Amino acid sequence: MRFHVGSDHGGFELRKLLVDVLREWGHPVLSESGPAAGDERADYPDVAVAVCERVLRDREVGQASGADVFGLLICGTGQGMAMAANKLGGIRAGVVVDGVSATMIRAHNDANVLCLGERVLGPELAKHLLRAFIDAEFEGGRHARRVELIERGSALGETAGEGS
Repeated sequence: MRFHVGSDHGGFELRKLLVDVLREWGHPVLSESGPAAGDERADYPDVAVAVCERVLRDREVGQASGADVFGLLICGTGQGMAMAANKLGGIRAGVVVDGVSATMIRAHNDANVLCLGERVLGPELAKHLLRAFIDAEFEGGRHARRVELIERGSALGETAGEGS
C-alpha cells in the first residue's frame, strides 16, 4: 500500500510519527500535507480535500498499481477529517478507535481513507489501528453491492431486512 498523508495542527505529532512508521513498514508515503510545524495552523477541510484528491487521481490513472493508493488523515478526533473527506465522490473514509473497526472498514466497506484522532489515541494504539487497516482486504461479495449503494448515494434503507 502507498499513502497520501495529511493532518491539521491537531494531528501534527501523530502524522509525523505515522509517516515514519509507514516508511519503516515499507509503505511509500507519496505526499504529506498539513502544517510544517506543530504551532502552525491548518484547516482540516482543506487538508482532507487535498489528500483525497490525490488519492482519487492516483486511483483513476487506470494503472493496476493505482488500487494500492490510500489516504491517512489525522486531526484532533479524526471526525472532522472524515466528514470533509466523505464529501468527495469515490472516497470512503472512516474514523476508528479499535482494531475491529480498522479491519472492518477495509473488509466490508472498502475504505480508501483512514482517519485517526491524535487527541483520542495514544501512539501505540494509532500504530495498531494503522496496521489493522493495512492488513485487511476488501472481501467483496455481498459487501461489494453495498459499497456500490454508497457510491450511488442510494438510500440504504431499501436493503433493510436482508442478512448481513
